[in-house]
Amino acid sequence: MKRVFVLAFLMLGLMSVQVNAQDESEEVTEEEMMKFASMEAQFAKFIAKKQAEMEDMIKTNEVIEGGGARYNEIKAAWGNEQKMAEIEVTEEEKTEYQRIQDFIASIGDDARQYKTDLIMDQEVLGAATYNKVNKAMKEDPEVKEKVDSLIAELKAKADEETVTEDDETTETV
Repeated sequence: MKRVFVLAFLMLGLMSVQVNAQDESEEVTEEEMMKFASMEAQFAKFIAKKQAEMEDMIKTNEVIEGGGARYNEIKAAWGNEQKMAEIEVTEEEKTEYQRIQDFIASIGDDARQYKTDLIMDQEVLGAATYNKVNKAMKEDPEVKEKVDSLIAELKAKADEETVTEDDETTETV
């Protein structure tokens, strides 16, 4: 009987040490939250750049004249041969529209790969830190609010820098 009690106390002691270790490892530091926010801000900048490329591709397209309006007209008729004939879509426009659609489809793949690379890069964030902060955000609204706030700050700062760079470029031209 004595053996059972000793064994039970040992098990209880091991369990409490394990629980304490888990509690300690789940606390997210300011640095980890900042790294996470920085990664998300970098990712948002990447997405904005791809979005701008896509918009430019549509607006300045030499084959699909009329920019966004003609593009949207083709988009609405796409897949319906009768409508395509009604709006007189040329073979060149079909080819160009498909090229744009392929680019748009590739953005998702590029974005996934870019974010994965950021997460896996230990200098940027690291998978363990990503998982830790992501889990904490799901479990603790205060952590989520703090990280969201940091992301917004970093995005605003990046936007300010972009505007400043654009102003400097305009002045030197």
